[in-house]
Amino acid sequence: MKGLYCKLSESTAEEVKFVIQETELPSVPGSHFVKVQVKACALSPLDTALLKDLKLQQDLVPVGREIAGVVLEVGPKVTFFRPDDEVVGILPLDAGVSGLCDVVLIHEHHVVHKTEKVSWVEAAGTIRDGLRSYTALHALSHVTAGNTVLVLDGASPFGIITIQLAHYHGAKVLSTALSIEDNQRLEQLRPTVGVQESIVARVISVWDQKSALVDICMEETGGLGVDIVVDTGVRLYGADEESASKKLLPHKHDIITLLAVGGHWVTSGEGLQLDPPDSRGLYLKGATVSFLNDEVWNASASCQGKYLHILKDVVEKLSNKTFRPLLEDPVPLYEATVSMEMVQRRRVRKRQVIQL
Repeated sequence: MKGLYCKLSESTAEEVKFVIQETELPSVPGSHFVKVQVKACALSPLDTALLKDLKLQQDLVPVGREIAGVVLEVGPKVTFFRPDDEVVGILPLDAGVSGLCDVVLIHEHHVVHKTEKVSWVEAAGTIRDGLRSYTALHALSHVTAGNTVLVLDGASPFGIITIQLAHYHGAKVLSTALSIEDNQRLEQLRPTVGVQESIVARVISVWDQKSALVDICMEETGGLGVDIVVDTGVRLYGADEESASKKLLPHKHDIITLLAVGGHWVTSGEGLQLDPPDSRGLYLKGATVSFLNDEVWNASASCQGKYLHILKDVVEKLSNKTFRPLLEDPVPLYEATVSMEMVQRRRVRKRQVIQL
């Protein structure tokens, strides 16, 4: 049985190589494990720094963790599943097997049932972005109806799901677009039922030098500021000091300026640095900064119930078309190595899913 694995460079963890390797599974699942025949597996960038921090580095790191498939066999103490059930889930960080294997063993607390209305590709391609969106809007910022939510880079797979979830809860959604294509994609987002107006109240074209993020957000909120900001990274310095890939990102000072009193800033920037004036600005507004790391759900057994509830909600919203993910056409297994290299280098704008 073959799977996709990452071989880290000895010189630096940033240099990675993806290879197809043979692997073996135990013939019988453990007490609380289920054996799943994989039908689709989504690809996400590998966080080598996180693996190093958690001391989970190996010679070959399994790649492809978001899976959807059919249960073949269950362990003697499994209570939630039985053979022939359709399931979707995320393999844990310490999983020893790639999600691109024909068959995987996974603990029953890491998968949920998939409905027949949801395709294999949709399930695998949405489960992680849905988890991240719920973490950002529910666990970290407690979104409610009437909030104003700013989603930065809203045309990304994660941004699209976050916009749809915020709109579902009655929030007014603002979003930034990094290109003309992104601008058109966001303006064409429509709800599945009801008034067919764009679910994004204002698309801010950051690729256009004439668009001022802070001024537009203040205009849209009557000068009160944005209640929730969800970013995909920010600039820490001036535009001239940052790399070309970061020049379209907002500056941290802009985010603090446009936050409302009591606002929440949810950031994906693990290296965020706040200087004393930045902290002072947040203090005066009574605002909070939270770091978005969806891997924390598996760090504590007390959060397992909430984690499974989120996964079930993601599948339900896929089933009723509340979530309409941004997916690339399914890719065959023999193209998995090339696809993963593009995903790792962040050269794709849609979620890549391998169909087995």
